[in-house]
Amino acid sequence: MSRALNGRADVSEETRGRVLAAAKRLGYSPNQSGRSLRSGATGTVGFIIIANRGRASIGETFFMTVFDGVQSVLAKHGLDLVIYYCGAEQDPEAYAKRVVERRLVDGLVVAQTTRIDRRIDYLIRRKFPFIAFGRSQSGGAHSWIDLDFEGVAEQAIGLLYKQGHRRIAVATSEDEVNFGYVYVDACRAALDRRGVRLTEDLIFREAMSEAGGARLGERLLACEARPTAVVMVENSMAIGLYPKLREAGVKPGRDIAVVGFDQSPTSSLFLQPSLTQFRLSLFDLGDWLGTHMLALLDARRSGRTVAPARKIWPLELVPGESTAMTVAASDDQDPSRSPDRFIAASS
Repeated sequence: MSRALNGRADVSEETRGRVLAAAKRLGYSPNQSGRSLRSGATGTVGFIIIANRGRASIGETFFMTVFDGVQSVLAKHGLDLVIYYCGAEQDPEAYAKRVVERRLVDGLVVAQTTRIDRRIDYLIRRKFPFIAFGRSQSGGAHSWIDLDFEGVAEQAIGLLYKQGHRRIAVATSEDEVNFGYVYVDACRAALDRRGVRLTEDLIFREAMSEAGGARLGERLLACEARPTAVVMVENSMAIGLYPKLREAGVKPGRDIAVVGFDQSPTSSLFLQPSLTQFRLSLFDLGDWLGTHMLALLDARRSGRTVAPARKIWPLELVPGESTAMTVAASDDQDPSRSPDRFIAASS
């Protein structure tokens, strides 16, 4: 029976058909643990995300549609996606090692990569099939996918510069997640191309959460020469920023321009004025991950080597009312300016 179910060549099609029909009628399903012991494959791909208590209700929703895209590809090939949730108190490298050394999965996607990510170094040493969701300075040649932070910075800074802004603040992550540094560097380069210098006093490192956004608002309001615009690496920060600004009588889109990042399902849907942000297809991104994971697994099974896959995922600017204002260059440099000195496109 097992030879027929496993598609062995020494079983006739007639016999295999009878066995499969009987298995279906009886509701039989094979023991995956036993199959894994014999074949050395689990039939699963792992996706490791790291808990962030400050944004658990918002941040992890980003991944849900990505998971859907990955699973849509894997399911067509009889594989399953398993989510591994590394706790906030756990060591991410030790967690990844445990998953690999227990032979729980055939391949891994590791998310929230840091500047120096020991998970990547470990997986390269083990020659284990993996894709990093995010760039890192760690490791040698390996497959990765990342969002187009350079493109986002260019579009955001380009929009604000055209409207007259020169004193533009950049709000990024306070931790070692690498995309926070990539975004700051991208904003600096976009400003440099326009003859504007991003000084350290205009870089605000805060938690990517509502609370982090509130602290960002406090710090912006405390500036002697308040920036006329701020670009953020994470939309959840806007949820805390908006009310903090309003408490001081400062209205986004009228007194300060605000640019968010990804247009995720829950983080900015109900903000008023509407947030200028960026749109991307998370399902298609997941599809890419699933497709390239299959290529890595197939290469491992056949003993082949494949060139690392690397992808920068594009995002599309979606203008909102939070960037409705324009500002004269002289006002942008004047720390004593008041809201009525701005030229508002809408009130």
